[in-house]
Formats: sequence, structure tokens, C-alpha cells
Amino acid sequence: MRDMLNTIYTQMDEKQADDIKILDVSELTSIADYFVIASADNERKVKSIADAIEDELAKNGTEPRVKEGFGTSRWILLDYGDVIVHVFKDEERGFYNIEKIWKDAADITSEFIK
Repeated sequence: MRDMLNTIYTQMDEKQADDIKILDVSELTSIADYFVIASADNERKVKSIADAIEDELAKNGTEPRVKEGFGTSRWILLDYGDVIVHVFKDEERGFYNIEKIWKDAADITSEFIK
């Protein structure tokens, strides 16, 4: 699990995603253990970040169970079971405000910053 989170964080960082957050939601919901959230200022960059994550994880045989949002690239969701990745266009991130909804989740982002 830590390797997957590290790979996701690294790909987001390398593609210059904004405001990367890794939230441990395992004590709050059964839908996933972690949410990884980031944003970008345009749709092309949102798609590039999501593509990089998907491509890198696929190298180890890890494919998302569900992919949503590639049509508009304003909010792309990659569901890897225990880890759900959200890549937002800046405006959508502010509107949906997932961090506020899951404010009781532990922010473990600092454990992945190199």
C-alpha cells in the first residue's frame, strides 16, 4: 500500500500537481483506506497527471477498478480499491471541497514528501 501511495505521490509531484494531499480515511469509511487529492490549473494538465499515475501503476500490473472523468478532464477519479485518486481542475476542487467533507481524516501527506 505504501508503495502505491508513494508512486501516486511521485507521479503527481513530477507532473507538477498543485496542493497534493493524502488522507487516511480508513477509520471513517469502508469505501477506501486512502484518498489522494491534487489539482491543476487546466484540463490538459489534469489528464496528464491522471495518465501518468495510471501508466506507472500499470507497469506493476495494477489497474484501476473504475476510471471516471476523462471525457471532460475537470475531475478525474481513479479507483484502485483501497486507494482512490482525485485529480481536479482548480475550480472543481474548490467547489467540491473534499478535504472539508473528510476533515476528520488524518492528513499523512508529509510522510511522502521527499
